[in-house]
Amino acid sequence: MTTPPLRIPQRVLLGPGPSDVPPRVLLAMAQPTIGHLDPVFLTLMDHIRVGLQKVFRTQNEMTLAISGTGSAGMETAFVNLVEPGDRVLVGVNGVFGGRMAEVARRCGAEVQTVDAAWGRTIDQQQMIDFIASFKPKVTAIVHAETSTGVHQPVDRLGAAAHEHGSLFLLDCVTSLGGVPVEIDGWNVDAAYSGTQKCLSCPPGLSPVTISPRAIEKLTARKTKVQSWYLDLTLLRQYWGQERFYHHTAPINMLYGLHEALAATLEEGLEARFARHRAAHELLARGLKSLGVDYVSEAGHHLPMLNAVHIPAGVEDVPARKRLLEDFGIEIGGGLGDFKGKAWRIGLMGSSASTRNVTLLLAALNAIVG
Repeated sequence: MTTPPLRIPQRVLLGPGPSDVPPRVLLAMAQPTIGHLDPVFLTLMDHIRVGLQKVFRTQNEMTLAISGTGSAGMETAFVNLVEPGDRVLVGVNGVFGGRMAEVARRCGAEVQTVDAAWGRTIDQQQMIDFIASFKPKVTAIVHAETSTGVHQPVDRLGAAAHEHGSLFLLDCVTSLGGVPVEIDGWNVDAAYSGTQKCLSCPPGLSPVTISPRAIEKLTARKTKVQSWYLDLTLLRQYWGQERFYHHTAPINMLYGLHEALAATLEEGLEARFARHRAAHELLARGLKSLGVDYVSEAGHHLPMLNAVHIPAGVEDVPARKRLLEDFGIEIGGGLGDFKGKAWRIGLMGSSASTRNVTLLLAALNAIVG
């Protein structure tokens, strides 16, 4: 029996990730594979660091791409900055806030959560009050909750965390490259993202940035980092000047990230944010004409992840199946509390275009109109 040839259909990716990958990124990934200690590749790593610093808007020297998806970035942040017995405060208003709390527990932390209903933002003052009373070593929250489409305000939390001796950890998996992320401006000590969302690179890498303040915590650990693979004390020797071997990096994936960052910075961050916003507003107007409402809190809708109620009388799975089979469009179903009740429509990176929004609205009109 022979292995059949690979035939992948062309889709329009409007789900919660991955997003459409532009041809220039795919072409970059098709470049010849070289060694992970080749001088050419090491120079490329330096360029990636600079690009990530610009997108994260940070001067953090420890800014790198973890070999793994966004969840690996989450694990990296927690396993390096949390020791057994540490107090950790987590804001939870969806799946990924809950995942942060679970990862912290698995690090042996004493976890306190500040909860909000799904689709609602977490009140920053409530978080600040808990920081003052609970005195956590780490305070963590999701900037763009992919399960609910909520754009979470975070600008006051870093200063409050620092005032009470806490590190501030931010999940930017869905927000990086789509809305402003101000790592230095918001006093963020650790942040992570994913390549497959607004950067429009295939999944497989997690951009991570760590502040000097967090490095001090890492250096002063009393216990070893529980994960050898994600241990930043080792990884920084590969991404830093030492270039000590740690693991075989995913060479061609990093080519792709290099090109995706180049495309992002050529467009310009402000122009990119405006494009995501314009696509979101066009979609919102079209959905309103179809009688489709958002599940996320008014005034806090994510432009790149539109979480909406499934129209009355429409079956979730058959409708999404028809979108995929008849129109070649992928959208996402609901997670957790929103399973079977909501759709998640992604307008991320290269997918955030007038063409894609117009195509989706026409297809939805044929199905639910």
